Amino acid sequence: MPEITRMGRAEWSGDLRGGHGRTSTARGTVSDLSYSVGSRFENARGTNPEELVAAAHASCFSMMLSKILSDQRKWPTRISTEAKLTLRQDNNGAKITGVHLVAEASVEGMDAETFRRAAEQAKEQCPVSTLLKPGLEKLSLEARLV
Repeated sequence: MPEITRMGRAEWSGDLRGGHGRTSTARGTVSDLSYSVGSRFENARGTNPEELVAAAHASCFSMMLSKILSDQRKWPTRISTEAKLTLRQDNNGAKITGVHLVAEASVEGMDAETFRRAAEQAKEQCPVSTLLKPGLEKLSLEARLV
């Protein structure tokens, strides 16, 4: 497969505490989302980098699981994944310490153990997992057939 390049863009105005930013993807799918210290560390309106990483991880895992299942000639009708990202702040600053993936899938003709193994494989192989794993303290998974 040839190398693929994807782009995102962000602008920030003002100081850290009182400032704010806007972020977008190059293709415009995510467009002009607001982010700030308040949306990152409190519950203010807008998004934050960690929320975007969690969405990317959930998306990546779902696609990888679909590929692995399809390679086994098992066709998922639905895969739903939530990524719960943990950001810890201490004296050294903020650090993403963990991601817990919760996935549910409908796959006809598949038993729970085979599905669990496929989900574990997807957790280990999805590109976002491989990017994050070296810096994480914990990457965990709950996977259920429904």
